[in-house]
Amino acid sequence: MDNILVIDDEEVVRDSCSQVLIKEGYQTETAGDGETGLQKIREVKPDLVLVDLKMPGVCGMEVLKKIRDIDPDIIAVVITGFATIDSAVESMKEGAYDFLPKPFTPDELRLIIKRGLEKRKLALEAATLREEKKRMEENFITMVSHELRTPLVDIQQYFEVILGGIVGEVAIKQKEMLERVRERIDALLKLIKDWLDMTRIKAGEVVKKFEPLDISFILKNAISFALPQAEMRKITLEIDAPSSLKKVKGDKESLKMIFTNLISNGIKFNHEGGSVLIKAKEQDDHIIIEVSDTGIGIIKEDLPFIFDEFFRVKSDKTRHISGTGLGLSIVKKIAEAHSGSIKVESELGKGSTFFVILPKFEKRSS
Repeated sequence: MDNILVIDDEEVVRDSCSQVLIKEGYQTETAGDGETGLQKIREVKPDLVLVDLKMPGVCGMEVLKKIRDIDPDIIAVVITGFATIDSAVESMKEGAYDFLPKPFTPDELRLIIKRGLEKRKLALEAATLREEKKRMEENFITMVSHELRTPLVDIQQYFEVILGGIVGEVAIKQKEMLERVRERIDALLKLIKDWLDMTRIKAGEVVKKFEPLDISFILKNAISFALPQAEMRKITLEIDAPSSLKKVKGDKESLKMIFTNLISNGIKFNHEGGSVLIKAKEQDDHIIIEVSDTGIGIIKEDLPFIFDEFFRVKSDKTRHISGTGLGLSIVKKIAEAHSGSIKVESELGKGSTFFVILPKFEKRSS
């Protein structure tokens, strides 16, 4: 049964509205002032509220503002004997669905109540469908990723056994083909990992693990992880991050993912013998971390899309470099989950610099 609340300081209006609504089969509550009305809204959670604008104490406009805070899905209809264009516009801005000037007939009341409840029903159904769609997407991604990852890991292990010569000698041509297949499997597993990371970030799981963190320690950790990759390409890794830097509040693994990804890109898209410099400094209420490389750079036309999902820079120099196109998108989402941001400056042939901006952790005094 739909629940209607009538808030009006005139007893005759409350009684007449109640009689009409009860006959229509609605559960009806009344309140003689704004304060009592707000209390009943919190207790009863009505589907629709009729609000008089001119009331002593808490006025109808204030009630409209508070209704949105309590439950934005409650339909609010303004009833008033002082109807003007200005008051109608103002009440609509505060979230009113419709405007019913006094005096009104029972039929006018029935019609506006029916329309308001239909709107609420549609809004709730749409919200339910959005939530269901989101849940299905998350479950689908997790399920498919798991179902894909498990057999791929098994296949990868079989390839390691075959390529290692454990089950017999492998001819050179066969070995080359098997290694190419292994590379494709590795790429698929990386895509699945990035896909799952993206889902975890979108679900807000990162925020649940926040703690005060030493950013210089995280940067050093990310550099040590990327060192073997840098040594293979003779890339020099340098760091300028004083240990006296203020802490940031965040998730350790996610922040490490940001800088591991940026440093790895700085190595992959660099010239052999180049360098990657990681700098961190304080600026006002933020810590700014710069990851600069001496690599191939990014053309100006690609810069606006560099953080889009699945976007990859395409050129003769990047064709041989593998990747999922999700790395920088994940980096951006992690930074934003930490109330931070990321931007990039780049010039073709002269390298790129990524700026990660994170808020300082401020310890609150008790």
